[in-house]
Amino acid sequence: MAELTLVEAVNLALHHEMNRDESVVLLGEDVGDNGGVFRATVGLKEKFGLRRVIDSPLAEALIGGVAIGMASQGLRPIAEFQFQGFVFPAMEHLICHAARIRNRTRGRLTCPAVFRAPFGGGIHAPEHHSESVEALFAHTPGFRVVIPSSPQRAYGLLLASIRCNDPVMFFEPKRIYRTVKSEVIDSGEALPLDRCFTLRKGRDVTLVTWGACVVESLQAAQTLSSQGIELEVIDLASIKPMDMDTILRSLERTGRLLVVHEASRTCGVGAELLARVAEQAMCLLKAPPKRVTGMDTIMPYYRNEDYFMIDEQDIVLAARELVEGWK
Repeated sequence: MAELTLVEAVNLALHHEMNRDESVVLLGEDVGDNGGVFRATVGLKEKFGLRRVIDSPLAEALIGGVAIGMASQGLRPIAEFQFQGFVFPAMEHLICHAARIRNRTRGRLTCPAVFRAPFGGGIHAPEHHSESVEALFAHTPGFRVVIPSSPQRAYGLLLASIRCNDPVMFFEPKRIYRTVKSEVIDSGEALPLDRCFTLRKGRDVTLVTWGACVVESLQAAQTLSSQGIELEVIDLASIKPMDMDTILRSLERTGRLLVVHEASRTCGVGAELLARVAEQAMCLLKAPPKRVTGMDTIMPYYRNEDYFMIDEQDIVLAARELVEGWK
C-alpha cells in the first residue's frame, strides 16, 4: 500500500493491466518518450517496449481510428488524448464507429477500447485545454462515460474500464491530479462501472457531483455540518450508465437534491439527473431540486477562469437555500 496522487494511481493501474494482459496497448501523443504531458504514462515504454507503448503523430483522428482498428482485431487499446478539448477531430471515428460496432455487427464485434483524456478547468490553461464536455459523450448511445475523483477510484475504475468490452470514455480531472492523495493498494481489484459512491452520509440534502467538484462538495458538507445542516455527498463516477438506485435511496432519507458540476449548465448531466428524479421520485422531494454549475460560456483564459469555477461558498449557499427556503 502506498499514498498516491490521482495521476500516480492512473499510472499504477496502467502498469498493472499491461503486465497482466499482453493484449493491452497504449497509444497517444507523447505517451512514450515523454511519459505523457501530465506524466500519467511515465515508465511504461521502458517496461513494455515500443510495440505496446506507441507515440503517435499529433493527429487525434488517427489516434481514434487506429484504436478502433486495434480493438476490432483482438487488442485492448488505451488511447490518450492530451486534453478533452482535443478530442473533436476524432469524433467521427468515435461516434460513427466505436460506439456503433456492437450494434452494427449484431454483437459479432465489440470495441474494447478506453479513450483517456484529462479534462476540466482550474489550471489556468488556454483554449481547448479546459473543456468539460462529458454530456456530449453521455448523449451518444454505445459509450460508457467514467470520471474518477480520487486515487483509489481512479485505480479501480481504470482497471474495470480496460477490462470492459464496451468503449469507455475515461475522463481524468486534471485540477486534482496532484492535489488529492490517498492510500492505494495495487491489488488488481476493479470497481463497478455502473455504481455511485456515497462519500458522506447526511439527513438534509442529497448532493450529487463528480470529478474535481467532489473536493469543494466535501468541504461544503463539512462547513454546513458545523451549522447544523448535513449533506449526503454522492460521487456519481459513472456518468453513463447512471446509478439512479443509490440516488433515489438517498432522496428517501433527505428529500432534497443538489447537483454540482463544472460543465456548462444547459443540457448538462445535471439536467438529466433532475429530469430522472422528476419522473421517478417527485413525491420524495420536499423542495424543488437545484443545480450549481459552470456557465454557458467558453472557459475564460488564465485568471479569469476563476469567475467560471465553482467554489465551496457557491455550494453552501445553494444547500442553505434548499433547506431554509423550503421548510
